[in-house]
Amino acid sequence: MKRIVLSLTLSILSIFSFWAQSGYNNPVLSGFYPDPSVCRVDSDYYLVNSSFEFFPGVPLFHSKDLIHWDQIGYCLNRKSQLPLESAGASGGIYAPTIRYHDGVFYMITTNVTDKGNFYVTTTDPHGEWSEPIWLEQGGIDPTLFFDEGRCYLISNPDNTITIGEIDVKTGKPLSQPRGIWQGTGGRYPEGPHIYKKDGWYYLLISEGGTEYGHKVTIARSKTLYGPYESNPSNPILTHMNMNAQMNPIQGTGHADFVQAHDGSWWVVFLGFRPQWGNHHLLGRETFLAPMEWNENEWPIINGGEPIETVMNCATLPQTTAPETTQRDEFDTSHPQISWNYLRNPDSTRYSQTIREGFLRLQCDTIGLDEVASPVWLGKRQQHICFDAETCLETRGLKPGDRAGITVYRRDSYHYDLYVTQRDGQFLLEVGYSLESLRFRETVATLSSDRVYLKVEGNAGYYRLLYSTDGIRYETAAVYNSRFLSTETVGGFTGTYLALFAGSNQPTGGYADFDWFDYQECSR
Repeated sequence: MKRIVLSLTLSILSIFSFWAQSGYNNPVLSGFYPDPSVCRVDSDYYLVNSSFEFFPGVPLFHSKDLIHWDQIGYCLNRKSQLPLESAGASGGIYAPTIRYHDGVFYMITTNVTDKGNFYVTTTDPHGEWSEPIWLEQGGIDPTLFFDEGRCYLISNPDNTITIGEIDVKTGKPLSQPRGIWQGTGGRYPEGPHIYKKDGWYYLLISEGGTEYGHKVTIARSKTLYGPYESNPSNPILTHMNMNAQMNPIQGTGHADFVQAHDGSWWVVFLGFRPQWGNHHLLGRETFLAPMEWNENEWPIINGGEPIETVMNCATLPQTTAPETTQRDEFDTSHPQISWNYLRNPDSTRYSQTIREGFLRLQCDTIGLDEVASPVWLGKRQQHICFDAETCLETRGLKPGDRAGITVYRRDSYHYDLYVTQRDGQFLLEVGYSLESLRFRETVATLSSDRVYLKVEGNAGYYRLLYSTDGIRYETAAVYNSRFLSTETVGGFTGTYLALFAGSNQPTGGYADFDWFDYQECSR
């Protein structure tokens, strides 16, 4: 009897635990993680994002519940896969799609500053991906669709969603691509995905541009090549209407559907969070919403209601992603997985082994204002309010060198706090580049070769601070956040906090960074 009671108790607790898994916070990936695409393999979910001019490219995440995501790598981590030398700001890698078919993962994307559309493959998403297989069909935002033993490539040349069959082993076309839909009249029809459900082919796209007027629309057909009929209730996802005009999430679009292992349906999509008027700085982020199919077999996202930052709905049984720290002690041989470089880095100028427990950056003459690859290692700003701090040892700097931390949006838009060596002295300087406006100012002369550099961010400002003991901080400058926003700068990326080193001399010295710490705060 005791065993029966215990068994019943455990069953009731299990059921309660399952139903207690409700609600989550959006975005599910905060900061610059745009253009999400997702696929499922049994009860495992894999998600990729755009990466533009940053290296490695196409961050890859794993989840068990679609809410908690753990980064497991990058699809493009070799220069042979990702040549970025000619990639300007917001160039490089555009929207990827990830799909799984017959034991193989496919990631297809566009390098807009190289040869266009390509895909890479792997049988182990935790391992290495293949060299690129290049495609002849143009457009951007390509996707693959597998149906009845055939593989189809969909993209958007000439503002038309176009489909053609390809040989999946070689990428060569097997049929002439055909246009199948131009959307509902919104500009930039893009981000196409095709799904097959209950005898229908559903074509999902985005329209309106990846701005405040962004939206998701859908059409369907009984045959793959159409004709496709538009959903009378289009758009099925947008925050451009009155009911979402004050919503903290804006610019929703570029979506991908997935059916979970319990039969429920979900959609991942991008959006952004304005933080100063209509300005946003974090870039486009990854959001999640539930969806269902109505009696007419059309999808309804979040019951037709706007997406919220706190979602009160039933979810998959929630797990916790492996704990990751936002503090890097530089005590391993390589940077943490969340660090990025600008374009293709010169790896000889970065080391975490020359001096144990330090990141050594070897100064280069390439500056932050150049469309090139300066000595620069950055992490995404992921929160509107945050503290980012590092400890820099300056003894390796030579005359004309500089090293420090930058709040970086692109080559011509950044705020900098750094140490330079001049006339035998170590000087702390602040400055900014805002297109044609450039400013530099000496703040202090340092008596120690160890200095703490800090950035405090909030909705309206970045405060740059320094300390010689890590306890008492002095403000070096306060800069307005709006001048780094997408609405000011343009482009498709987000803000980074980056460590950097440069020089006016061809044989510069080096800078040693002891640690880097990033924390969300409630200012």
